[in-house]
Amino acid sequence: GQNLAATGKQVVIPGWRQVLAEPQAEDGDGEGDTAVRAQVLPALPKLYEGLACQVADVDLKALKTLPPKPYTQGELVKSMKGVAKLVSDPRLKQKLKDTVGIGTEATRANIIGGLIARGYLVKKGRAIRASDAAFTLIDAVPAAIADPGTTAVWEQALDMIEAGQLTLDVFIGKQAAWISQLIAQYGSASLSIKVPQGPACPQCGAPTRQRSGKSGPFWSCSRYPDCKGTLPVESGSSKRGASRPRRSGRKGS
Repeated sequence: GQNLAATGKQVVIPGWRQVLAEPQAEDGDGEGDTAVRAQVLPALPKLYEGLACQVADVDLKALKTLPPKPYTQGELVKSMKGVAKLVSDPRLKQKLKDTVGIGTEATRANIIGGLIARGYLVKKGRAIRASDAAFTLIDAVPAAIADPGTTAVWEQALDMIEAGQLTLDVFIGKQAAWISQLIAQYGSASLSIKVPQGPACPQCGAPTRQRSGKSGPFWSCSRYPDCKGTLPVESGSSKRGASRPRRSGRKGS
């Protein structure tokens, strides 16, 4: 009940390789012929459906499936440029190959920076990972919005505008109608957002919520602005922005 497969190559026409091939003597002494034959791989047997094969040897290896390696920022930029490999439609795939993929050389870094600033991407060392908010958003939006092939459709429309086959007003009108249709279809969709659980507020004991500030994320009291207790995300134990004891303006004599 096992599925077995064999792969191999068989030269049908040597082509230019025949010119570079070393000449072989017609009447070999046996030793040379043996060396030549040793370099030739045996041809695969003819296989057909239902053929019974005998297993000569089995080599079992205990392996572990590993998650895909996360992108670095440079690899993510490269993937945005070569996004055509993620599109199945051959026409859209070719269009993305002919263009620059997602974004341009001048905008890709800003796109990634904007996603990091909004919390959709998280940097861990050199690696860039999608946050829980990003997975929630991708699961919630229509498939056409998350499909990179949509970029190819828009590129085709822009080419038609450049060639005079389509006006800008018609293109914008079609986009507005399409977006209105998506809103009507998915307007009632609900989001299941995972809110990280924070420590208790150091001032009143109420739960805290993660917020973003100039210095990065921090825990803020859920009763804000009535309570302004905060904690840093790193340790979750010391109060951020806590009042410090005032220093006396007098100097000792």
